[in-house]
This record gives sequence, structure tokens and C-alpha cells, in this order.
Amino acid sequence: MKALILVDLQNDFCPGGALPVPGGHEVVPIANRLMPHFDLVAATQDWHSRDHGSFAVNHWEKQIGDVIELEGLEQILWPVHCVQDTAGAELHPQLDRSRIDYLVQKGTDRTIDSYSGFFDNGRRKSTGLGEYLKRQGVRDVYVCGLATDYCVKFTALDAADLGFRTWLVRDACRGIDQQSGDIERAIAAMEAKGVQVVESGEVIQA
Repeated sequence: MKALILVDLQNDFCPGGALPVPGGHEVVPIANRLMPHFDLVAATQDWHSRDHGSFAVNHWEKQIGDVIELEGLEQILWPVHCVQDTAGAELHPQLDRSRIDYLVQKGTDRTIDSYSGFFDNGRRKSTGLGEYLKRQGVRDVYVCGLATDYCVKFTALDAADLGFRTWLVRDACRGIDQQSGDIERAIAAMEAKGVQVVESGEVIQA
């Protein structure tokens, strides 16, 4: 059984949002084309409290992009984004939600960020996604979404660590590339973990 994981296809990560990923909206139609080709579709959703520790505004004299220690972990500070029950946190309106079987809300604990759809950044708590996929008999996981060099990367790495055969759908992802080369380094890190890289056309034609 194979599953597609849609990572953080939310308004705040698309143009016009609080933390836009360049070209983020371009992933949505590709995701819509991919979904019918899978047994199961899961989606992740950043779902932060307004006082979340990853927001720069919640730290005195800190700026967006600064790196601090948060609960013993290195944390990049971001603009306020994907606050629970706001329009920015909603899934993109053009995403075909009718095909989503399971929705995971992550980053709900204000004291720790959660890039991966499977665990928080300290791997202290599971989101329940891995357990759900295994209960459904999923063996193959395909990952796409936003952003390649953050939440997509860590979701794919954790999927591989959990024993799923894992693929990255490269053209169905967009990255931040905060430091030039971040996207390619992220893809290389995934490949080093055994994640296979494919294009959406290959998946659809398979």
C-alpha cells in the first residue's frame, strides 16, 4: 500500500502569506494530479499558538532569522505564521481536500517546533502519523510540499527512519533556499538516507 504525504500546503507558505515559499502555490495543482494515484493521502498542517517559541516577536530584542536555544534545541526564529484557527493556517483553497484521508496538525506545543510530519524537532513526541500509516498497512511513502529544505526534508528523513520505502516528488516541492544551495543540500541529505527522488510524471505513469 502506498501513501502520499502533502506537507504544509497552507496559505501562509504561499505567495501573499506570512512566510511565503517562492512558487509555493505551484505545488497545489501537481498535488491534485498526484492524489488519485495513491491508496491513501495524508496532509500535515503547521498549527501554532500565537505565543509559539519559534516566533521572533516572542523574544526580546530578537529578529527573524536569529538562532536561539529553545528547550535545549537550536531554533531559527520565524515570522508569526500558521496560527491556529487563522486563514493563514488553512490549507490552500485550491487543494482538493476531498481526497485527504488523514490530517496531522503539528507544532502545537509552544515550547518546541515541529518541522517533520512525524515528530517534533527533538523527537520527543510522535504526531501519530507513523502509527496511523503502519496501521493502514502502508509500506511506500511519497513526500511533497513545502518547504523542500525544512518540513519536507525532515518528514522524508523520518519516514525513512521509520522503515517506510520513501520517495521525494521533486517537482511537487518548493524550497526557501535561505542560504544558496540549501535545497540541493536537503535533497542530498534525503538521498543519503535512502530516499529516492522522482518526478510527478513518473509517479502518474507508473
